[in-house]
Amino acid sequence: MMADKMATRKAYGETLVELGAENPDLVVMDADLSKSTMTAEFGKKYPERFFNMGIAEQNLYGAAAGLALSGKVVCASTFAMFAAGRAFEIIRNSIGYTRANVKICATHSGITVGEDGASHQTFEDIALMRTIPGMTVINPSDGVSAGKLIRQAVAFNGPCYVRLGRAAVPVFYGEDSEITLGKGNLIRDGRDVTVIATGIMVSEAAAAAEKLAEDGIDVRVIDMHTIKPLDEEIIIKAAEETGAIVTAEEHSVIGGLGSAVAEVVVRNHPVKMSMVGQKDTYGESGKPDELKKKYGMTSDDIIKAVKELIS
Repeated sequence: MMADKMATRKAYGETLVELGAENPDLVVMDADLSKSTMTAEFGKKYPERFFNMGIAEQNLYGAAAGLALSGKVVCASTFAMFAAGRAFEIIRNSIGYTRANVKICATHSGITVGEDGASHQTFEDIALMRTIPGMTVINPSDGVSAGKLIRQAVAFNGPCYVRLGRAAVPVFYGEDSEITLGKGNLIRDGRDVTVIATGIMVSEAAAAAEKLAEDGIDVRVIDMHTIKPLDEEIIIKAAEETGAIVTAEEHSVIGGLGSAVAEVVVRNHPVKMSMVGQKDTYGESGKPDELKKKYGMTSDDIIKAVKELIS
């Protein structure tokens, strides 16, 4: 029985151990954070295929590129701030440009890093990673989808950024749920407005839709777990059929899911849009739920955005 709540980083750690038994070419690398990123169990089970590169993230991703270009499949992990942020140029040039088979599995993203504070709360990583040509960008919403998407990421040949969280979040997919990389999942159908969410905001969107139904507002909810390549078809269909779109992400409203969806909408079927996410500001240290409330990333914020958009 799956736990009611699970951190996506935990699902990552468990999936790595399974994949290690299946794929002898899988190598896992970390920047001295393996207990936090959950790569430690893989290291215990397959020590000859696990490398702790120390607190040297640029070196981590440079070495990961070298191993990948030598024929290995590499999952390389650290916190999102130090992967997408500190190592951006290495990821762009050594992994992206060479199309190296490296999966950048970055944990502790967004405001729910909580007590670690503003220096560790990454709101820019989706924006940065989706600008790299050929980079696949994944942001799973729960433990089940994280496991399935990580398996699919490891199975294809090419660079991939996987965004994972620190905090335990509700598990709402079943083990038999169909999750396909590059295809948005329709969580709930509706005709009045569409909420397109990613990562931990999918469960907030589902909760918002339930409450809005009580007010007679019929909300379509889509889990956009793959930011790149983006499922344009499901977005255009939503724009045509519901006429209004709200995006929800635990990321800056500049350059992330909201921007990606708007790029599709404006070219194909322009409709009114609103974006729920981190505004143009840094975070701060605090408890994850309190921070989500303060910085406007809760189901109540989605409800407010929907009502303002369609009023």
